[in-house]
Amino acid sequence: MTDPGPLVLVVEDEPQMRRFLRASLASHGFQPIEVSTARDALARLTGQAPEMVLLDLGLPDGDGIELTREIRGWSRVPIIVISARGRETDKVEALDAGADDYLTKPFGVAELLARMRVALRHAREAGGAPAPVISVGPLRLDLGRRVVTVDEREVRLTPIEYRLLALLAQNAGKVLTQRQILGEVWGRGHTGDAHYLRVYMAQLRRKLEPDPARPRLLVTEPGVGYRLRDRD
Repeated sequence: MTDPGPLVLVVEDEPQMRRFLRASLASHGFQPIEVSTARDALARLTGQAPEMVLLDLGLPDGDGIELTREIRGWSRVPIIVISARGRETDKVEALDAGADDYLTKPFGVAELLARMRVALRHAREAGGAPAPVISVGPLRLDLGRRVVTVDEREVRLTPIEYRLLALLAQNAGKVLTQRQILGEVWGRGHTGDAHYLRVYMAQLRRKLEPDPARPRLLVTEPGVGYRLRDRD
């Protein structure tokens, strides 16, 4: 017998979207469990311990962003928001609340599955020892030796450039908001200093990208933050 796939909690109040997600997930080896309210979501999280949550923001008994904050108070389960709200402010708020990723409806099954694989991999890696070497496309970052190479050519980085790149590499494929990055790299007192981040991202792109004006690795998520493209 084959092992059952990951248990995925679907928190969605639209029956049509639940049917779509149920069929898509089941056909790709996941085990979906469905609820339509925030209250039921919390009950299933504590009772069944799913490996991932797909969360709509507009629930009949509460807001998905508040639910995300509540979950993050006691759990690191990956949360991917799936919402019709496409405003940048909604994306930033959800990510800052602790969501791992954000997909705007409508979306394709292939994109959803790719985002889920990234989030599950991050969660599993976080549960073990940190990877001493991270490779993404032509980029190789040796965390133990603090050595960065691109196409086997060593690249010299300043301490802040290195911390910024290491943060993005450890979350490769995941969008990080400007506030998250500023807080991790510069400290909590600098979460509003977006100009620092723009300057250092430009410097990193000049050192790492073949064409800094058309970055292929260090990708901007307009109005939200940045993502190191996952080539795996």
